[in-house]
Amino acid sequence: MKYTFIPHTKLRVSKICLGTMTWGRQNSEDEGHEQMDYAVEQGINFFDTAEMYPIPAKKELYAVTEEIIGRWFKKTGKREEIVLASKIAGPAEFTKHIRTSGFGKDALISAVEGSLQRLQTDYLDLYQLHWPERQTNFFGQRGYNSDRPDFWEDNIHQVLETLGDLVKAGKIRHVGLSNETPWGTMRYLEEGKVHEKLPRMVTIQNPYSLLNRLFEVGLSEISMREKIGLLAYSPLGFGVLSGKYLGDVPPRKARVTLFPNYNRYSGETAVAATRKYQDLAEEHGLSLTQMSLAFVNTRSFVTSNIIGATTMAQLKENIASIDVDLSSEILKGIELIHSEIPNPAP
Repeated sequence: MKYTFIPHTKLRVSKICLGTMTWGRQNSEDEGHEQMDYAVEQGINFFDTAEMYPIPAKKELYAVTEEIIGRWFKKTGKREEIVLASKIAGPAEFTKHIRTSGFGKDALISAVEGSLQRLQTDYLDLYQLHWPERQTNFFGQRGYNSDRPDFWEDNIHQVLETLGDLVKAGKIRHVGLSNETPWGTMRYLEEGKVHEKLPRMVTIQNPYSLLNRLFEVGLSEISMREKIGLLAYSPLGFGVLSGKYLGDVPPRKARVTLFPNYNRYSGETAVAATRKYQDLAEEHGLSLTQMSLAFVNTRSFVTSNIIGATTMAQLKENIASIDVDLSSEILKGIELIHSEIPNPAP
């Protein structure tokens, strides 16, 4: 395994982070525990979860994933070996069963305390805002819609102040963003600079893959200059970049087959790009999965690459990508495809 440090912290994390959003829905608790056991054996020390998991969100399954992880900690006693990240859900139609408010003081405090109880721990190493409260472009929206009504009032100082109180109380160690835009990222960072007692955002968890390199437009420069590390999610685009959806018959238990509305990476141009990337990988003796994950691992702004799997075979291949080196010829081929079909899946 390879390791990096979360910027502005002493947290040394594996370059591969274990994502957990399928546990409790597509995966059983035993399967989740097996994944954690194997991941730790392979040197992974970084787990990412959220109060909203498993996905798709469902009232009856609220926060089941955190409970599964908590019982693994209790069973194994390995909490101190793991850098643990979780998130507070933002306001949305699909999270009304969690809360109707956004990131107000009471909401943040109760969300953190709920996660700590379920995860059976006294602290979280990293706590993230899962997506913005305001109306902006995330979750597959390519651009900002300035005509859409937005009743959000800038509460970023108050959010940071509450997070700072939670840091002082020892309940969280560091804070981060997720699904955030360049404007939002800089707004949080500048507020922290102006008011030095407020905590600094140290990571941003956004999508990044061969099918979605929009992070490179604006956010990558912020990441490098401001030292805010990318935790890349969906590096395989909901499994599309494994190539398993390219056949005539979709795989029975796969995510996009089970949940057809999760078609963010399955548009016509995304499929066309995927075929080209698969041909490139095969030409160089690699699987599409290996090449796709190894590409993310090469990016200088990526602090950790969040993988997810529903089978042990998938998990093993995903983790093994850390040892795959891409030649200059492969990287050149990737750039040629990207220039022909740039960012087909926002």
